[in-house]
Amino acid sequence: MRNFVVIDAPSNLGLRPPAPGTVPGCYKLAGALREQRIVQRLGAFEGGVVVPPRYDRGDWKEGDGVFNAAAIARYTPRLADRIEHHIRAGDFPVVLGGDCSIQLGASLALRRIGRYGLAAIDGSADFRHPGNSERIGAAGGEELALSTGRGQRDLTDLEGLRPYLRDEDIRLFGIRDYDGDREELARLRIPTVTVGELRERGVAGQAEAMLLSLEAPVTEGFWVHLDADVLDPEVMPAVDSPDPGGLLPGELAVLLRALVRSERCVGLNVTIYDPDLDPEGTAGALLTDLIVEALTGTATGTDAGGDTPS
Repeated sequence: MRNFVVIDAPSNLGLRPPAPGTVPGCYKLAGALREQRIVQRLGAFEGGVVVPPRYDRGDWKEGDGVFNAAAIARYTPRLADRIEHHIRAGDFPVVLGGDCSIQLGASLALRRIGRYGLAAIDGSADFRHPGNSERIGAAGGEELALSTGRGQRDLTDLEGLRPYLRDEDIRLFGIRDYDGDREELARLRIPTVTVGELRERGVAGQAEAMLLSLEAPVTEGFWVHLDADVLDPEVMPAVDSPDPGGLLPGELAVLLRALVRSERCVGLNVTIYDPDLDPEGTAGALLTDLIVEALTGTATGTDAGGDTPS
């Protein structure tokens, strides 16, 4: 049995401010899940905290590229150091974000070691880049593009390792059926399975089919990225972009369980849940239950509720 190691990566550097003069609250994700006793329930070891630079967009304006880029470029290798250490030791890192830009740390760590894939469970593709958008700025909506070498060089070519991920080694699960990046992703032959497709074809079957391709010997393994906004806002309203038409807990439970229990899965990161938008803590409790059940097999009741939202 693998040793789970919980690492806090409380960075909000990749998101736009929710309101003028404020900062995104997703940096509190790790603390909120720890309040749900995620470390104890996983039987995990402590991996410590990788403290991010301060959130400060300065005089950034539209057209200046990715904001907080210098801070993200400093933070990413430090987070990669921590993740790399535990992967080389044979541990299973569980990285608690943070916004989606922390995925760059995992991707860089894996690129240092060899060739790895990515299974992204996300409500959106996060594939915005200068080739398809003029509204570049928030790395949290661009991390998949940055990881594949699309975007400004100070983020895409850290340590001269561009790209951190190859297009053909990526699988996307749970994006909305109306996601605007689907056409480009199809041209690039990056496989995607939308919410509608998961329901039409069956979550378990689709997970198994994608898993077979992720487990191909061309890579040394794969990482799982879990963005809380893959869940429908009816059950997970505490995200920065609560788009309708997402997965329900029972559906996500089946998908996440299939991926993280693969012997080829080397780690997991969790992002975007914002405790500031969850005053009762119910969404955080649900997210913790889903992660614990997927990793340990401990029943939490989250397999219920697989019907399509009304």
